[in-house]
Amino acid sequence: MLAAYACFTALVIALIALDLGVLHRKAHAPSMKESLGFTVLWISCGLAFSGIVYWGYESHVFGLGRDIAQLSGHAPRDVGGGEAVLLYLTGYALEKALALDNLFVMLFVFRALKVDGRYQHRVLFWGILGALILRGGMIAVGAAVVHRFEWILYVFGALLVWSGVKLMRPKKEGAGDEELPVVVRWIHRYLPVERSDSPGFFVKTERGWALTVSFLALVSIEIADAVFAVDSIPAIFAVTLDPFIVLTSNVLAMLGLRSLYFVLAAAADRLVYLGRALAIVLVFVGVKMIALYWDLHIPPLASLAFIALTMTIGIVASLRVAAKKKDAPAPAASPAAPIHPTATQP
Repeated sequence: MLAAYACFTALVIALIALDLGVLHRKAHAPSMKESLGFTVLWISCGLAFSGIVYWGYESHVFGLGRDIAQLSGHAPRDVGGGEAVLLYLTGYALEKALALDNLFVMLFVFRALKVDGRYQHRVLFWGILGALILRGGMIAVGAAVVHRFEWILYVFGALLVWSGVKLMRPKKEGAGDEELPVVVRWIHRYLPVERSDSPGFFVKTERGWALTVSFLALVSIEIADAVFAVDSIPAIFAVTLDPFIVLTSNVLAMLGLRSLYFVLAAAADRLVYLGRALAIVLVFVGVKMIALYWDLHIPPLASLAFIALTMTIGIVASLRVAAKKKDAPAPAASPAAPIHPTATQP
C-alpha cells in the first residue's frame, strides 16, 4: 500500500510542477475563458484518475482493494474496480461541492484586503498547497480515529447537519475587515504591512522588511481551510473508510480550485442559491452518517446522483434568477420637479 501512496504523491507533485512551472509562470489576472478552460482540464484529470482506480482495485495492484473496512462495523472485504470507481467519484463530487463554500471565503478575503488580481493566483497556489498538506495529515488522523472509535461517525454526522442548517441562515451583508481572522487583524495592527506592487509576501522598504497584503490573504486562506476541513474531511468518511479513496478524491478535488475560484469570482453575484444547495448536501451527508447507527445505507450511486442533482439545481436556479433580473425593465424615473426661476431683487 505504501507504494500506491508514493506513486500518487509523485503524480500530484508532477501536476503541481506543471501548473506552477508551465501553465502559470507569469503573474496575471486570468480571463473567464482561460479560467473555464483550466477548470475543465483539472476536472478531466480528476475524472480520468477513475480509470487508474478501476485498474488498481480490479487487479489489486500494491494491495489496493484488499480487506477494506466497511461502514457500520461490517467485516472487512475486498473491493473490486467498479465499486471503487463509484466510491471515488462520489467522494470527488462531494469534496468538489464542499470546496465551493471555501472559495466564497477566499473571494471575501481578497476583496476585504484589496489584493491585486494579478497576485491572487500566487496566493491561491501556496494556500491550496498548504491546505493539501494539512488535509493529508487530517485524513490520516481521521482514518485512525474512525477505525478505532466508529461511534465518532455519528458525532461527525451531527456536526455536518448543524453546519448545513447554519449555512442555510441568511448571512449579514456589508461584511468588512472585522470578519477577517483574529490572527490576521493582529498582524495588520502590530506588524509592518505594505500595499506593495510586488507578487511576493515580503517587501523591503526604507524602514526595513515588511509584509504584504498577499501574506495576510495567505494566512486567512490557511485558517479558513482548517475550519472548512472540519466539515469536508468527516463528510468523505460517510462514503467510504478506504483511506486511499478518501485521500485521492480529496486531493484531486482541490487541485483545480485556483481556476475554479476565478470562474466563481466572475459569477459570484449571480449564484444566489449555491449556498443553499451546499447546505442541503451537508445535511444529506450528515443524515447519511447518522443513519449508519441503524445500519441504513444509502448506495454510493444514489449519493452521487443526489449531490450532482442538488448542485445542478442550485446553479441553474441561480442563473435563471440572474437572467430574469437582467431582463427586467428598469424602474421608471420619477418626474423631475419643476424648476422655478429665482426671483430677481429690484
